[in-house]
Parts: sequence; structure tokens; C-alpha cells
Amino acid sequence: MPRRSTRRIYIGNVPIGDGAPVSVQSMCNTDTRDPRATLEQIGRLAAAGCEIIRVAVPDVKAVEALPEIVNHSPIPVIADIHFDYKLAIGALRSGVHGLRLNPGNIGGLQNVREVVSIARERQVPIRIGVNAGSLEKSLLEKYQGVTAEALVESALGHIQLLENENYPWMKISLKASSVPLMVKAYQSLSAQVDYPLHIGVTEAGTVRSGVIKSSVGIGALLAMGIGDTLRVSLTGDPVPEVRTGWEILKSLGLRKRGPEMISCPTCGRCQINLTAVAEAVEKALETETRPIKVAVMGCVVNGPGEAREADVGVAGGRDSGLLFRKGEVIKKVSQEEMVEALLEEIRNLPA
Repeated sequence: MPRRSTRRIYIGNVPIGDGAPVSVQSMCNTDTRDPRATLEQIGRLAAAGCEIIRVAVPDVKAVEALPEIVNHSPIPVIADIHFDYKLAIGALRSGVHGLRLNPGNIGGLQNVREVVSIARERQVPIRIGVNAGSLEKSLLEKYQGVTAEALVESALGHIQLLENENYPWMKISLKASSVPLMVKAYQSLSAQVDYPLHIGVTEAGTVRSGVIKSSVGIGALLAMGIGDTLRVSLTGDPVPEVRTGWEILKSLGLRKRGPEMISCPTCGRCQINLTAVAEAVEKALETETRPIKVAVMGCVVNGPGEAREADVGVAGGRDSGLLFRKGEVIKKVSQEEMVEALLEEIRNLPA
């Protein structure tokens, strides 16, 4: 699908915009002042496919921990700053690869200039992160609440501050927990600026509900060609954020990583415990990074056809299943053997 044309920036070694692949981001929920715990979580996120990580920097002690985190992180690190320009300066001097801040909220033009001067010297991009929950009071009064127009005006105001300083390395986000509001705001801003856009539904909720809201919102924008980086925001362990982000990109054909699982919804024709088989296979493939297609089908109506399109798959029968590879039947296996037989065929696929 066609992508909106945007400027190219780099977060560390990760290209953003101008046709680069849509990158998957997340944010640590550890205490940044604890480098060991933070690096452990970053390692798990990177293994799941996270390409850029953000960490909260609420005080000087967090700034002091940044060099160790940055130096040992396997992926680029963005510092999340609110209000205090000195923390932004400290983060830049600690070697972070990006900043997330709103230049209008760090205490005046001189403070903006000090941050921009160091960011320019190090060519560190700044993400202007507008959030529906923290809009300027003046805009809330002007628009009588949170609207897409208010979000866009806030973003344009922050952008203008950096443009006035001839600072080009920006990406922008306009996040809200309302999917229609978020989509409308991004559509409007994307028609007015060519900076890369970081997309997401903020405060989306738990894994059960948040995955749905994020998939709808992020997927809608990506289907329109809008979005250069994404974060799925979920309550709890951030690893599911990364996995969900990749599933959204894979479902739209924008990226390839790890297995694509095909499994039917089951019906009265199914004569095996398909749920148990599919869940066991999916669990076993959590660390698989090859872009393979795996089918787990419950009966012979759609099973053989779907399995024929997969690299490897199984179609259920009466307490048994037919194992397929590229449409060719390999053998018949019992339900008890089904999972291990399928996993063995996956292991034998060429790299």
C-alpha cells in the first residue's frame, strides 16, 4: 500500500521516514534509576522485536543512570522528558539517541535554544509528543475540550518553536485514548507537515481490550499510508506491546518477522481439540523469527486448502491430522503427536 512521503531521520542506526520500514517501539516500565532492571527488560523487548526503546527520565538520578543503559542497550534509547530542560540536556550528554518532549513546556525560548543547540550538535531527533490528556489550557478553552483540531494546533505550535531554531530532526505524535479522535488528528496533521509520524492509541487499556483499540487505530492509519513508527500502549509487561505491533504490521503486509499463524474458528465439524493444538504451537513459536506461514486447521473443509498456502500445516480429521508442507501431504499423525510433529517440520524448514 502507498505510504505518505516524509522526511528521513535516524534514531541511532534505525532509519525513520522517507520509505523506511515502519519501526516498532515500546517503553520500559522499570525505574530508570535501576539500570540493571531496565537493561533486563530492554533485552526481553529487543528479543521480541522492539527496535527503539523509550525510558522515563523524571529526575537527576535517572539521568545519571542513562550512560550505563545507553552503552549496554542492544537498541537505540529515547529519553522521555517532561517540563525540565536540564534533564533534557543531561540526557543528551548521556548519549541518548532521541528525546521525547514538548519544547513549549520546558520553560521558555532560552531553554529551548539550549536543548536544541546540543541536540543539533549531536544530531539527536526530538519527538514532539502531544497527548489528549495534557493539552494546553488555552487550547482546551478555545476548542471547549479535547478535539482533533486542538491536538493539531498544539503540535503545530511546538513544531514552530523548533522550526524557528532551524532544527530539522523532528517526529510528531498526536495520541489519544479515543480511536476516532486520534485518527482524525493524524489525518489532519499529515496533510499539513512532512515530518515523520509516531502513531499509537495512548492509554489503550489491558492486553484484552487495548490490543483491539490499538489494532483498529494504528491499523486504520497505516492502511491510509500514515505512520513511520508505532507503539502499542498496554497496561502491564511491555513485551505484548511489541508482539502486537508486529502482528499489526504483518497483517497489512508492511513488515515480515516471525510466524504468521492461520487457524480456523472451529465449528461442529471439528473432531480434534484444535484450541489446544493451536495454542501449543503458537506458544512454542514465540521466539521464532523466520517469516514462515503455519496453518492449524480443524477439518477437511477448508483445512487442506489453507494448509496448501502455508509453508507447513496440519488439517484435523477424526482424532488425527494430516501434516502438509507446501500443499503436499507428508503423513497422518494422531492428535497426541500433532503438535510435536508440526514443530519438527517447522524446525526442518530451510532458514
